[in-house]
Amino acid sequence: MQVLWTNAQDKYPLPSHLPKLIVDLATQAAARLALGEDTELSIAFVDDEEMQRLNLAFRGQDYPTDVLSFADTCEEELIIPEGAPKLLGDIVISLERAQAQAEDYGHSLEREVAFLMVHGLLHLVGFDHEMENGDAMHDLTDSILSEAGLLR
Repeated sequence: MQVLWTNAQDKYPLPSHLPKLIVDLATQAAARLALGEDTELSIAFVDDEEMQRLNLAFRGQDYPTDVLSFADTCEEELIIPEGAPKLLGDIVISLERAQAQAEDYGHSLEREVAFLMVHGLLHLVGFDHEMENGDAMHDLTDSILSEAGLLR
């Protein structure tokens, strides 16, 4: 899996090792989900202000949330050149919210961002914690984080 990431916020310094951790974890999760090496995923780190703007624009909710997932649904309409990556979608993580939640839950920022990334990725492949596969989503999240040594 190809993972593209960007830091689109400047309120919190992005720990230098965090992007590699997230890319490695996304790659491991993609292998577990049999997504294939030709899959492409985008991850953006934003602040609460940007996350609130996105949450309002796309979900009608006027508050910042921790993670949003945007599945790429255009591929069926496009002619994809042979060898081009399969665009899975975008995951947007509020680094500001992740830091606050890590403090609230008593674990590291790395663990919180890893959880949010896996959560977002599972949404992109069709899991929904509010639907019938919610228990499976929870179990799979724990399993992926555990395999990476990030469950606690």
